[in-house]
Amino acid sequence: MRFNSGVLTLIGALALWGCTKTNAALMDSSIHLARTCPDAVKLYTAPSNVGSPYTEIALLNSSGSSGWTSESGMMKSMRQKAAEVGATGIIMGNIDEPGAGAKVMGAVFGTGTQRKGKSLAIFVPADSTRIKTVCAGK
Repeated sequence: MRFNSGVLTLIGALALWGCTKTNAALMDSSIHLARTCPDAVKLYTAPSNVGSPYTEIALLNSSGSSGWTSESGMMKSMRQKAAEVGATGIIMGNIDEPGAGAKVMGAVFGTGTQRKGKSLAIFVPADSTRIKTVCAGK
C-alpha cells in the first residue's frame, strides 16, 4: 500500500505534537481569568524583560520524550496551557536535557528519557488591548 507523503507528514506532525505534556499549578486558586489564545502569549527570558507590572498565575511544568520533543514543541505546549489559564505571558525557566549516560541507559533498557521544562505563566494587565487584537481572529 502506498501512502501519500502529505499523510505521512501529518501523522509525523501529530506524533511529535502529542508527545509534550504541560500541566499548570495555579498560584492562587481564587484568581479566575478568561482564556486567551496561544498566539497572544508572549515569551520572556527574564522577569526584568516584562516591562510592566504582572501577576504570577501558574507554574508550568512540561515534559516529553527527549527523542520525540523539541524545545520549540515544549514552548508551544506551554503557550497552550498558559492560554487556558488566562495568562498573557510566560517567563521562561530552564529546559533540562537528559545527560548522555541517561540516554544510553534509556536506550539499553527501552525506557527512554525525558526532556523537562519549567516556566512561570503571568498576567500583564497592560497587554489587554494586544491580547484582544491577536485573539480576535482565533
